[in-house]
Amino acid sequence: MLKKYFRRLESIIALAQSLMTPKQFLFLSSVLIGISCSLAVIILKTFAHSVFSFATYINGILKLSFINSILPIIGILLTVFVVKKVLNGTIQKGTSQILYAVAKKASIIPKKQMYAQIITSSLTVGLGGSAGLESPIVITGAAFGSNFAQNYKLQYKDRTLLIGCGVAAGIAAAFNAPIAGVLFAIEVLLVDVSISAFTPIMISAATGALVSAIVLDESILLSFKQQETFNFHNIPFYVILGVLTGLVAIYYSRNFQRVEHYFAKQQINPYRKALIGSSLLALLIFIFPTLFGEGYESIRTLAETDPGKLLDNTLFADFRNSQWVLLLFVGATMMMKVFASGLTIGSGGNGGNFAPSLFLGSYLGYFFSKFITLIGLSKLPITNFTMVGMAGILSGLFHAPLTAIFLIAEITGGYGLMIPLMIVSSISFAISKRYEKYSLDVKGLAKKGHAFTSNKDSNILSTLDIDSIIQCDYLTVHPEENLSKLVDLISHSNQVVFAVVNNDKDLVGVVHFNDIREIIFNAYRVKYTQIKDVMKAPTATISSLDSMEIVMKKFENSKSAFLPVLRDGKYHGFISKSIALEAYRTKLRSMTIE
Repeated sequence: MLKKYFRRLESIIALAQSLMTPKQFLFLSSVLIGISCSLAVIILKTFAHSVFSFATYINGILKLSFINSILPIIGILLTVFVVKKVLNGTIQKGTSQILYAVAKKASIIPKKQMYAQIITSSLTVGLGGSAGLESPIVITGAAFGSNFAQNYKLQYKDRTLLIGCGVAAGIAAAFNAPIAGVLFAIEVLLVDVSISAFTPIMISAATGALVSAIVLDESILLSFKQQETFNFHNIPFYVILGVLTGLVAIYYSRNFQRVEHYFAKQQINPYRKALIGSSLLALLIFIFPTLFGEGYESIRTLAETDPGKLLDNTLFADFRNSQWVLLLFVGATMMMKVFASGLTIGSGGNGGNFAPSLFLGSYLGYFFSKFITLIGLSKLPITNFTMVGMAGILSGLFHAPLTAIFLIAEITGGYGLMIPLMIVSSISFAISKRYEKYSLDVKGLAKKGHAFTSNKDSNILSTLDIDSIIQCDYLTVHPEENLSKLVDLISHSNQVVFAVVNNDKDLVGVVHFNDIREIIFNAYRVKYTQIKDVMKAPTATISSLDSMEIVMKKFENSKSAFLPVLRDGKYHGFISKSIALEAYRTKLRSMTIE
C-alpha cells in the first residue's frame, strides 16, 4: 500500500517536472526535500526525547543512574547488529562523506543513506550514546537531495544544490534555525555559490524549520528564552572565553580522533569491541549522568536559575547545594565529554559531534563565568556565557563561525548577544585554525589526501584525475642516438618536447625543440651530435601519484610548459600545462552552481 502511494507521488512529481521550467522544478524540489528532512528530524528527535524521559522517570524511582548506564550498551550493540545484518557490514559516519561525494562521486550518495543514518543513530543516541543526531540528520538530508535529483535525472550542478538543500533543511529542522541551516550548507559544503543558488536552499531550510516547529514540541528542540542584557564592560571576559573555547576545541578534536583511531585499530570481533567501548561509556555515564544522550536537557538546566538539579540522582546528590562541588562536577563532565563521544562512535555506534560541541561549549561557558563570579573577580551573566560558549566551540571545531553565530542567535530567540557571539566565535576560529588546519570532519579526508576547504581552486584541482591528462603516446629517444633520429621524429610529429630514456626506461633527460632549433638546420652538426650532448635535466618531474594541486605548483615553480611523468620510477609520459588548465576550466564550468 505504501509502495503504491509513493509510486503515485512520483508520477505526480514527474508530471510537474514536465510542465515546469528547470528553475521552477528546483524550487518545488527544495520544498519536498525540506519536508522529507523535517520528517526524519521529527522521528529521530521524538524517539531520543522519549527514551530520555523514560530513563529520567526510572532514575527518579531508583534514585541512581542504573538505567542510564545500561541503555547505551544495548543501543551500541543493536547498532552493530543492524550494520552487520542489514547494512552489509559497513556504514559511513560523519559529514565528510558529503564533501567526498560532491567532489569525487559526482554528488551521488548511496540510497541506503536515506534510512541507514536514521536507524543507527536512533539506536545509538536515542538509547543514550553520548553523541549527536545532527550529523546523521545532515547526511540523511543530503542523501534525500542526491537521490531525488538522480531519480528525476538532474545534472551534477542541480544534484549538488539539492544536497545543499537537504543539509540546510536538516539543521534548520533540528534547531528551528533556518538561517543557521542556510549558512551551514554554504559555509561548510557549498563554499562557492552564486546568490541565485541561495533561493532553493533558503526555501528548503524554511520548509524544514516550519514543519519541525509545527509538529515537534518546543521542549524537544534546543531553545532558550532567558538571557540577560549584554554589558560591554564584560568584553574582556568574552575575549578570554574565546581563547578558552578555541583551545578546548583543539583538545576535543585531537582526543576524539585518538579514541576513535584506537578502536579502529583493534582487530577484534565487532560485538566484543562494542561491548568493551559501551561498557567504558556506561561507567562514565554512571559517574557523570549528564553524558547520557545528546545532553540538551542539561544545557537548558545550566542556563536556568537552579543548575544544581544536575546533581540530582547522581553520586554527588548530597552536595546539591554546594556551588563549588557543582562547578567541579561541570568541569569534570566537560573534560570527559570527548572520551564519552569517542567511545560511543569508535566502538561501533553512530552519531555526530555537533551536539557534543554545543554541550561542551555550554559547560565551558558556565564553568568560566561561574568561577569568575565565585572568586569575586566580577559578577558575570552566567546564562549569557553559557550560550555564547556554545558558539565558540562550534566555531572552533567545525571552522564555521557564521553558522555558530547565527545558530545561537536563533535558538536564543533574538540577537541581543550578537556582539559577544561575534567576538567569541571569531577568536575561537582563529586559534583553532592556527593549530588545526582542517575542521574535525575534514581531518580524516585530509589524511587520505582528499582535503576540501574554502579554497575553491584547491577543491576543483582535487577532483581532477591526473591519469586523464597524462599523454603517454609521446615519442622518446635514446641518449646515444644522434640528432638525425630526433630530426626525423620532429618532421613526422607535432611534438615539441622529447623524453630521453635509456634501455631500462629510466628518464635521463629532456630535449626541447626550441633548444635545438639552430642545430637542426646544420647537417654536419646533426650527423655528428649525439642527443646526450643537447639534452637537459628536467626542471621538475611529476609522480603519477601526485595530486593535481601539486602538479600545478610544479608547473608554476618550474616555469615549464611540459613536465615528464614518472610511474614506479620509470618514464611514463608528459603533462602539458595547457591541457591541465583546460581540464581545470572544464571542471570549473561543471561545478559552478548558479
